[in-house]
Amino acid sequence: MKVARFQVDGEISFGVLDAAENGTGVELVELVSDPIVAGYDTTGRRFRLEQVRLLAPVIPRSKVVCVGKNYADHIEEMKDVTGGETPEEPLLFLKPNTSVIGPGDAIVRPAISERVEHEGELALVIGALAKDVPEEDALKYVFGFTCANDVSARDLQIKDGQWTRGKGFDTFCPLGPVIETDPDLANARITTRVNGETRQDGTTGQLIHSLARIVSYASQAFTLLPGDVILTGTPAGVGPLVSGDVVEVEIEGIGILRNPVRDAGE
Repeated sequence: MKVARFQVDGEISFGVLDAAENGTGVELVELVSDPIVAGYDTTGRRFRLEQVRLLAPVIPRSKVVCVGKNYADHIEEMKDVTGGETPEEPLLFLKPNTSVIGPGDAIVRPAISERVEHEGELALVIGALAKDVPEEDALKYVFGFTCANDVSARDLQIKDGQWTRGKGFDTFCPLGPVIETDPDLANARITTRVNGETRQDGTTGQLIHSLARIVSYASQAFTLLPGDVILTGTPAGVGPLVSGDVVEVEIEGIGILRNPVRDAGE
């Protein structure tokens, strides 16, 4: 099931994608409220996708938890920046929820950075309060999955020696376009394109630490709340973004997250 958060006529609603009743395509069936906390009761209203503006499918209640160095090829390409060792445990850092934007929203390059880069990733959306959950039960606490872009001011990340500022700017966590509640992620393809050119091309089968391991491990450090988001790491091919670019993160079975890029002040 694909769940969306959208705006129509000035109102923000949630919906699920469904085949149009007249057979002409896909429509959004409006839900009464946020399905993460309120289930799937519908209002009976349906909207064509061209009638609505898709928003970030979730605004994290408290935090975005991220995993660094979770693809071997990305570790290799970044060894001069973050070292070439493979972490024995998931390497966690946080983005503020103010970094979240939705599909179509602009990634804004801050004036104090000279190198802003894309990092296409699979994101998990937490569906229930989770603390110290065992790995074998961890995915029961996941509501669904979406596309993410762990946008990074690489020069500031290097300068600071830690990642909070360089990865935490407003607009540095695009999410969307929908949450897929039951994708096949055994070996789903993750592709990042800039202006139509493929830069990243990996699969979920290449993750060093599994999805269940990540959720369990994160829950040992942080109480995970419904609506919190976990970014699971990026494959090789990260690279710079400049004003005027359009970056797309596509994950097989979920969809395409598309965002333009502009400089601050434009």
